Amino acid sequence: MNKGCAMNRRTFLASSAAGLALAATRPAWSAGGLTSMTTGIVPITPAERLARIAKVQGLMRAQGLTALLIEPGASLAYFTGIQWHRSERLTAAIIPAEGRIGVVTPFFEEPSVRETLNVSAEVRTWQEDEDPLALVAGWLTDHKAGAIVAIEETLRYFAVDGLARALPHAAIRSGAAVVRACRMVKSPAEIALMQAATDVTIAAYRYTAPKIERGMTSADIATIMNKATSALGGDPEFELILLGEASAYPHGSHQPQIVREGAVVLMDCGCTVQGYQSDVSRTFVFGGADKHQRTVWDQVHRGQQIAFEAARIGAPAGAVDDAVRLYYESLGYGPRYKLPGLSHRTGHGIGLDGHEPVNLVHGEAMKLSPGMCFSDEPGIYIPGAFGVRLEDCFHMTESGPRWFSSPPPSIDRAFD
Repeated sequence: MNKGCAMNRRTFLASSAAGLALAATRPAWSAGGLTSMTTGIVPITPAERLARIAKVQGLMRAQGLTALLIEPGASLAYFTGIQWHRSERLTAAIIPAEGRIGVVTPFFEEPSVRETLNVSAEVRTWQEDEDPLALVAGWLTDHKAGAIVAIEETLRYFAVDGLARALPHAAIRSGAAVVRACRMVKSPAEIALMQAATDVTIAAYRYTAPKIERGMTSADIATIMNKATSALGGDPEFELILLGEASAYPHGSHQPQIVREGAVVLMDCGCTVQGYQSDVSRTFVFGGADKHQRTVWDQVHRGQQIAFEAARIGAPAGAVDDAVRLYYESLGYGPRYKLPGLSHRTGHGIGLDGHEPVNLVHGEAMKLSPGMCFSDEPGIYIPGAFGVRLEDCFHMTESGPRWFSSPPPSIDRAFD
């Protein structure tokens, strides 16, 4: 999830029993008057998915790999369109270095899996008393693709171990490099879907902000934001609402939080459109900001612009993070990741996953190239007081970065 932390933001909100108790006393919110912004959105076509398969096959051949094994998740959706969940019952796709792909799935799940399969594939099914990895091994053997098998980086250990036992003469290698080389560079169609998701999130923010009232909890605000997002045609993905001192901790606090006069409200929200994600953060002060809050907000605003200016074609991704830290350290923050200051990376890749390689973090040598997409979120956090995070995503073009959403102009116009 967000900012390099595994904490699930929905779980975080739900964990505050006090917040939920307060929220239960409030009326249910509806998003009347809003209409979908995503009607007519064009999904990824089968032709584009076939081009992705052809690209990864070329990369595999160049590296001497004979097949790639993928479980359900963003990579499976990326190459095949299959929208499926992970469980103890293995469903997987096998992409050989040449030829048609294979899909292995439980017999009773086959009709459901086929509903979203978007490309031609040979589907083999296994029964409850059979070993699915033996079926994968058989497919690889039949297609003479079992010599050097690449593993998509999120594949679970039981599947890797099962394949090694079922196909003992195969060499198993990491498939991260070939998959990343495809997924990191977004096509115009992907960028269009990410733009649509961002547009929905910005519109939902503008609907939600005027409805925030003194005494509301994080859950109250999240409810309004989610209902607006759904009405606008997005699928709510996360909603992190940090109030007062909790804003000083990037993923918040379990302490009860309510909206108070003069307190910071930090909102970090996103949705998906056809699976592609948005990620936008806004910070403002309920009832008006004091001098310190304004100063920090302006410093973060400048830090965000510095990151954007440093994102140039051919520059190492780590240079973006370095540029921001140099500025913050000149103001007396840090140094490096120390607090008060910026305790997390400046940004992360984004696409079908909310967090994808590569990150805008010190030491990352990957060079920026057209089609890469990133968040830009160089917050400043002051433990015991408050934090400010502004987050907008951008994509790299031949001439440099281009915003999906424009940063707001001031703390008083945080949703412009």
